[in-house]
Amino acid sequence: MITAQVDHLVVMAASLDQGVAWCEETLGITPGPGGEHPLMGTHNRLFSIAGPAFPRAYFEIIAIQPGVTPTRPAGKHRWFDMDDPLLQARVASVGPQLVHFVASVPGVLTAVKALAVQGLDRGAVVQASRQSANGLLSWRITVRDDGQRLFYGTLPTLIQWGEAGEDPAQAAHPLHAMPTSGVTLEALQARHPRPEKLQAAHAAIGLTGVDVIQGTPDLVAILQTPRGRVTLESKGV
Repeated sequence: MITAQVDHLVVMAASLDQGVAWCEETLGITPGPGGEHPLMGTHNRLFSIAGPAFPRAYFEIIAIQPGVTPTRPAGKHRWFDMDDPLLQARVASVGPQLVHFVASVPGVLTAVKALAVQGLDRGAVVQASRQSANGLLSWRITVRDDGQRLFYGTLPTLIQWGEAGEDPAQAAHPLHAMPTSGVTLEALQARHPRPEKLQAAHAAIGLTGVDVIQGTPDLVAILQTPRGRVTLESKGV
């Protein structure tokens, strides 16, 4: 049995400075430190949103790092559709945007095969890492060559923390070094016009706790924050 759980939400910003300002205004907190991803030419800021419903969840604000060329082979796109011109234009015009979520699994290769049985190509499993204040963080993550998220971002990217062959239960996780932030994730909803196909994909990886609803494509996160309850939506981008 595969048992996936929500690992983190992904908010894309045109710059990290913009993302920090948005977080302070919208959620009422300053995000904690993050790091750089040489493979993708991106960098981030992070904070915990763990709570009873999602005990291992954190929040990622991510942006393309200016002046940095990804070490990923030419022709292969960044993760989370970050090279998509329409998504870039949306973020440039309206500001930081909830675009996706990532689910952790104990065996990413097994989970990828389970989605393939559903006719879904979640992408190659890529080894990645970054330096953190507590040492090197390593993970294996699914990234399609075209960078696509699939299902308008409502089918999660899959991540397995640690190096290949490392026991996931013993692997370092960003949340281990994060203090409580005052923000918790209360609910996560995935809306799609073909909910049965999306629900089958979630079930194939053992993902629970995400409500799949028929409707216009949207990823909806409901957070309790110092500014009260805040709802973030992807609005189908």
